[in-house]
This record gives sequence, structure tokens and C-alpha cells, in this order.
Amino acid sequence: MKSNLLVLVMLFSLSATAQKNFVVKGSFSQIPLQVQKVLIYYRIDDKNVVDSIEPKNGNYTFTGKIYEPMQATLRAKYLLGPDEKPMRTVSARDLVTVFLVPGAVEVSSVDSFGNATVKGSAAHDEYVKLNAMLKPVNELMSKYSAEYSKANAAKDETARKAAEDKLDSLDKISRGIYGDYARHNLESPIAMYALSQFAGWDIDVEAVEPIFRQLPAALKENPSAKDFAGKLDIARKTSIGSVALEFTQNDTLGVPVKLSSFRGKYLLIDFWASWCGPCRRENPNVVKTFQAYKDRNFQILGVSLDRPDAKDKWIEAIHQDNLTWTHVSDLKFWQNEVARLYGIQAIPQNLLLDPNGRIIAKNLNGDKLEKKLAEIFRP
Repeated sequence: MKSNLLVLVMLFSLSATAQKNFVVKGSFSQIPLQVQKVLIYYRIDDKNVVDSIEPKNGNYTFTGKIYEPMQATLRAKYLLGPDEKPMRTVSARDLVTVFLVPGAVEVSSVDSFGNATVKGSAAHDEYVKLNAMLKPVNELMSKYSAEYSKANAAKDETARKAAEDKLDSLDKISRGIYGDYARHNLESPIAMYALSQFAGWDIDVEAVEPIFRQLPAALKENPSAKDFAGKLDIARKTSIGSVALEFTQNDTLGVPVKLSSFRGKYLLIDFWASWCGPCRRENPNVVKTFQAYKDRNFQILGVSLDRPDAKDKWIEAIHQDNLTWTHVSDLKFWQNEVARLYGIQAIPQNLLLDPNGRIIAKNLNGDKLEKKLAEIFRP
């Protein structure tokens, strides 16, 4: 009931905030490829907005309404190549990130669509400064991402794990840069954007909330800040030391399963999905640990974020991966009610509860779960 009330309050706040007009005036020249369409992507009121236009003489214009400075992506779509196949999108060549602001923004591309200059947006100017700070990290990210993809394609688990560890380390550095920017630029039009990037998908309330509290009152009235306040509230309620929020969801046979029915046992709430590659790669680790501790007062409750039309794939994945524990889902994809209750923004994620239902650890992947249980069940 409380979570539903929070959603209603957030939706009311969004509707009560006045929208303002924006205009994107774009141009491109000396591009060797023939641009058939230009598309714009952004998100507002929890909805993805996509618009497209056919440019004329290298010019295009987009108009719309926003509440506040907002990140958007412009993409060039070209005529079919010589082989009559659509051209694969290359980020540096075909995409432009621009921060929309109320009023007019000019985007000028030369040599390639992605080589663009943006004028008229103070938010974008700050975004450029922030990106300059992130450039060394992003270059290494690109290098290790390529290594990860290569290892993944070759099914080289050792190389894949090494690249993954490097990416995780860089992610921490990157998030630190975002945090420093937000902390020292509280009145910046992209302060909320930087703070969101610092917070990531697993919000550390103690690190994030002090910065959020210092943001100017006017900025906190923006929809993005109000939405973030809701995420902070959920993160606070689901932090280590808190009693896990009660829920009931149906299992694969349609039988309701209540979280509190597991009281008296150590329980891993495992958020995953059949379509999630990292989840499926993690499953062998979870299976191994479950087999070792299932007779020692340890259980797992799988919560799947599978799609509405994918019950068969969900059940098939359970059997294929030998996940011999209780599974529940409402098959609502990212709108899964339990995932929303717990603020799950990425998977795989998990929470370990003690016999009293209190959260004692989070996101125990790899061998971390086995080590934690070995510590708990030490002879």
C-alpha cells in the first residue's frame, strides 16, 4: 500500500510540473553517406519518446516538450548500402548525445553525423566538461569492452572474467568522477544527471544521500529529482540491516508464495530472467552453492523478470540450469512488482536474509555467496 501511494505521489508531482518547449535545429555537411532520416530518442514521464524526420538540404528540426534539461540521442539513418542491407550503427559516426533545454539548441555535424558541435545549451556545455574528465576512463572502457566481447564470443571464461574485473574497477573510478562532479557543482543543470550516474543501479544511501540533500531546492522540484528521491527511499528500506519488505507472488504453477513463509531459514532472494545472459552465466555458481548448503538451513527464492509472453522460456531456463528451488514471477518484465518494490534496476541481483528476515548481504556473485555461507555455517 505504501509503495502504491509513493507511485501515485510521484505521478502527481510529474503532472503538476509545467512542461516547456524545446527546439533542436540541426544541420550536417560533408558527410559521405546519404542521410535518409534523423531520429531523436529521449525519455519523459517514464515513457520512451522516438521521433524521426527526413532532412532537407542537410537540415532538420525537432520540437517537443520537457520539464527540465534532459539527455537525448540523435541518430542518422542512411540509405541502404551497395549490398541493399541496412548499415550497422556505429556510435562515433552515427550518434550524437545532446542535452535538451527549454528553448532552442543548435547541432552542427561536419564530416560525420557523430562529429557534432552543440550550441545554446548550458547543460550540454557542462556535459562536455564532464565527459572530458571521463575521457581516459572511457577509452579504457572501450578497450576492455572489446576484450570482453572477444572472450565471450570465444567462450574463454578466464579471459572474460579478467576483462569483467577490469571493467568493474573502471566503473568504480567512473562513478567516483560523477560523484565528485555532483558534489562540487551542486547548481549545475546536470548535477542530478551526474548524481544518478554516481548512484548507479545499487544505491549506497550513505554515500549518495548527503549530496542529494545539498542540491538547491529548485532543482529538487524537477521530476528527475523527485523520481530519484523515491529511489533513495526504496534503497533506504532495502539496505543491509533492514527487514526485507514482505511480498507475495505466484510460482510456476500459479500458487502464491509469501516471503515470510521462509522465516527461520537463511534465504537468498535471487533476481534474474531467462533472457539475461549474465544471470545464466551466474547460475552455475548459485547451483553449486545451493547444493552445498541446502541441507544446512539455506534456501533460495528466485524472482524472474521474464516477459509476459515468456512463461515457457522461464520454466525451460529453470530446468536447463538445474535451478531446483522455489521460483516466482508475475511475468511483467521490468515492471515485476517485487523488483519495483526492491528498486531493482539491473540483474542479476540478490539479497541474503537471515532467519529473522533481515538483509545481511547484497549482490553476492561469483564465489562471494559460498564464502559468506561458509562464514555463517562455520563448524
